[in-house]
Amino acid sequence: MAAHGPGGRRTRRWRTSALLAVVAGSALLAGPIGCGAPAAPAPLRVDEAQRLLDQRARALLARDAAGYRATGDPGPGGGAPPADPVFDRLARVPLDSWSYRVRGVDRSGDRAAVRADLAHRIEGYDRAPVVTARLLDLRLRGDRWYVVGDRPAAGAPRHLWEQGPVEVVRGKRSLVLGTGTGPDRARLQEFAALADRAVPGVSTEWGEDWARRVLVLVPGSLDGMAALLGQPAAGYRGIAAVTTGEVGGRGPADRIVVNPQAYGALGDFGERVVLTHETVHVATRAHTSAATPLWLSEGYADWVGYRAAPGSGARTDRQRAPELERAVRDGRVPQRLPQDADFGFARDPARLARAYEGGWLACRLIEEQWGAAELNAFYRAVGARADRAGAVEEALQEVLGVSETEFTARWRARLTRTLG
Repeated sequence: MAAHGPGGRRTRRWRTSALLAVVAGSALLAGPIGCGAPAAPAPLRVDEAQRLLDQRARALLARDAAGYRATGDPGPGGGAPPADPVFDRLARVPLDSWSYRVRGVDRSGDRAAVRADLAHRIEGYDRAPVVTARLLDLRLRGDRWYVVGDRPAAGAPRHLWEQGPVEVVRGKRSLVLGTGTGPDRARLQEFAALADRAVPGVSTEWGEDWARRVLVLVPGSLDGMAALLGQPAAGYRGIAAVTTGEVGGRGPADRIVVNPQAYGALGDFGERVVLTHETVHVATRAHTSAATPLWLSEGYADWVGYRAAPGSGARTDRQRAPELERAVRDGRVPQRLPQDADFGFARDPARLARAYEGGWLACRLIEEQWGAAELNAFYRAVGARADRAGAVEEALQEVLGVSETEFTARWRARLTRTLG
């Protein structure tokens, strides 16, 4: 073909193009030449992050301080990483298990953010691990990754040991964990004594088909209580204690969480009633379902709390239900049993008090007219239903032989008779 071209230019042109093609191909095989952009770092794999967190969890559970610190960032100069106060705070907490499950990893240069679930179990109190969402910050030093931060994910609870040094008190039927500047050891021992008395009192009324032990968490402040629940503090102002757990007993554990500020304002009688009330929620959890209205679960807890408290018999209905008495005397007799919405902590405190008082008086009515055994049977019958629709009506007919309309009428008549 060269003989047909002028001066061989076509041949030279072909050879030049071929040479450029070879050079370009070599460049592709060899990688970037000259001032091209650097290659992006390889992503941190989920299994790599999981191995690091597994090592960290094993060391914490084994109380292996050196092994635990080996997973922490030594800094640019190397050496021992700074101490993690959480490791020391957990030293006295009876942990049965502690593990992470990595959900996802996001890397940016020598940093990585790991989304993980932390599962822990308190020995002797948790049926299964309690799981909370965490965010862990990792940093690459040389060819190794290290943990530089471990915090709750958005909206997740902040554990007690993240709030300060933990004090542990063991009762005969209770375990009390406290932290912060508020509760000292003597105060925590008082909580253990209250819980130890509450457990047999609840068993006397409800029965013994439950664990018959309670775990009590006492943070140092209202803000600490709210952090344990992963909720705003404003919703729990004035609430002395709450119990965490899932209906139907499907959850891993129940914890009685105390608001030390509100609880401290109670007298001896009030403290006994409140802790017994919360213990009832622990005992009845397996028989409390989505079908159980709050007037029944809260009213029953108050009913047992009052019966178990010393000196309770000397108090009248008016003394126990002051807000409801005020409403009845003003001609505002409730038309129906308390609704779930009436129990909102952030709502009008008087409305909340009337809801609790009305639920207690409904349970008191069942005890008076049918008996304590029937009250227990009614509670269990409602909780055995799968959903709310028709649950109370069916259980009233089955256990007490009355309709919901008839029961409500009797309840309203009792309010008028004893509070009006």
